Amino acid sequence: MAIDAMSPVGLVELVNQWGTAPRAADGRSDKAYPAVADLAGQLGVPDPAAGTLDAAELARVADRLHPVFAATEPAERARLITDMLGETEVCPTLVMTAGRPRAGWLVARRQHAVLAAAAIALRRYLADHGPDRLGICTGRRCADVYLDTSPAGRRRFCSVTCQNRARVAAFRDRQAAVDRR
Repeated sequence: MAIDAMSPVGLVELVNQWGTAPRAADGRSDKAYPAVADLAGQLGVPDPAAGTLDAAELARVADRLHPVFAATEPAERARLITDMLGETEVCPTLVMTAGRPRAGWLVARRQHAVLAAAAIALRRYLADHGPDRLGICTGRRCADVYLDTSPAGRRRFCSVTCQNRARVAAFRDRQAAVDRR
């Protein structure tokens, strides 16, 4: 089955919306998963494979991907991605689109399509941007992942919301320390 790399946005959404750790960190463990159809277009898998996805499968894949973002060593990130690529038996191919060849990927088993599309996206992202351009939010009660696209490469929060919460908490901590004097 021919697949494409997952979009970076789809990759982050997959891990943050269906991953066990992000859902537990912010108290969503007991809440329903988002509709699978909301993410299907960003997964990089063909419609036949996307049509067979369910929340349990997406959660399993998201939990496989979260350790890549959590790894602190570049070699560990590379090993995790390489293991996923090997497990899914993904291989490069040329696909004809509108009479022109286009680089693509083949995966032998439909059940590996989403994991393979995500592993390909991570491989491409790390090769293009370096191993320090992804991570886990450092905000309190947050385990969401991010891809750092900032020019300086210093992103540490998944969103401006988490960054603002951290700044407000730090301000309140400073004020409380001043008040105790």
